[in-house]
Amino acid sequence: MSTPAPAPAPAACDPAAPAQPTGRPGAQPAGWQAGRPNPAAAAPVTRLTVLYDAQCSLCLHLRQWLSRQRQLVPLELIPAASEQAERRFPGLDHAGTLDEITVIGDAGQVYRGTSAWIVCLWALAEHRPKAHWLTTPAGAPFARGTVLAAAKYREATAARTMGAAHCGGRCGPAAGHG
Repeated sequence: MSTPAPAPAPAACDPAAPAQPTGRPGAQPAGWQAGRPNPAAAAPVTRLTVLYDAQCSLCLHLRQWLSRQRQLVPLELIPAASEQAERRFPGLDHAGTLDEITVIGDAGQVYRGTSAWIVCLWALAEHRPKAHWLTTPAGAPFARGTVLAAAKYREATAARTMGAAHCGGRCGPAAGHG
C-alpha cells in the first residue's frame, strides 16, 4: 500500500494565506515570521510535529488517540517545552506552546490553537474531509467552539486533580487547548 502524495493543507490552516493573530501579545500568526509571511510556508506539508502539554490528561489522551489513527501525513508527537522540542525548534516561543497546541510543518509552518487541531485532523485519513469542512463558514464556529469547550474541560480537570495553580493560567479558555 503506497502513501498518497501530500495535499495542500485546508485553507484555514494554509500558512501561505494571511492569518489572524493568535491573541497573545507579540504572537505571530501561523505562517508569519517577523511580521511578514514566511516563505517556507508555501511548501507542501509532508510531516507534522505536534507539541502537546505532557502534564495535561486531556492532551495525553488526545496524543494517544492521534497516534492510533491512520495518518496520511506523519505526525510526530513531542512534549511541549521539552528539551527535545527546544532543540528541534530553537526559535519557537516554548512557553507559548504550553499555552496552546502548536503544530510545526516540516518546512517551518506554524499552526496554533484551532488551526493546529484542524491541521492534525487534516493529516488523518478518516478525518481529512471533516478538517476541510471545519475551514468553511459553516464549520469554523464549530471548530472554535470545540477548542474552547476542550479548554474549559482541561481547566476544570486540572483544578480538580492538581489544584488551580497546576497550570499557571495555561488551562483557561483563551489557552486554545483541545
